[in-house]
Amino acid sequence: MLFDFHAFIDELRQKDEKKQIVEKYEKICGPIQWTLKEQARYTEYASKFVPMKYLTPDELKDDFDRDLLLQLVISSFSSDYELKEKEDDKKKNDKDALRDLYIAVKSGDQSVVKTVSELWSFQILRLYEIYIEEQMNLHALMSEDEKEKIAIQAEREMRLKKREAVLNTLDRDKESEKAKKDQASKLDDLMGKL
Repeated sequence: MLFDFHAFIDELRQKDEKKQIVEKYEKICGPIQWTLKEQARYTEYASKFVPMKYLTPDELKDDFDRDLLLQLVISSFSSDYELKEKEDDKKKNDKDALRDLYIAVKSGDQSVVKTVSELWSFQILRLYEIYIEEQMNLHALMSEDEKEKIAIQAEREMRLKKREAVLNTLDRDKESEKAKKDQASKLDDLMGKL
């Protein structure tokens, strides 16, 4: 696999500018000894985002946990996402077509939008690192400050509701287009009978 959680934690411990992330987290939450999916910050929040299939680079399709990456992206406070169908698939009305996962990150005045399907392995690896650092920092912050805990929980709730809304409206455009075609077909049949 492309991303090794424990190797990443060990790497953070070795970097002077990053080791405080792990030290602070472990002081508050205890030693990091399990897999990422067994960590409280994952089980209490990120795991609630039901994954779905999306386009990935062909050469990397078996090299990383796609579901985990999607959950980290969706649960992140530092980026936004969108799942979009390719125009060709929309025209074909292919209900089994995979969507592109767009990730939007804003830093200062700059905004960057990329699809996962166009990323290189080192970029995907970096996404894991960024999102896990963010999770660790937020989890520690929640344990330190009651006001921050309330704000973080409110943001989490908003993101869970947003995801639910996205899932509820995901295929609405397709259904609308299909209904229009069906209606046009019925109208043509009626016109032919006149």
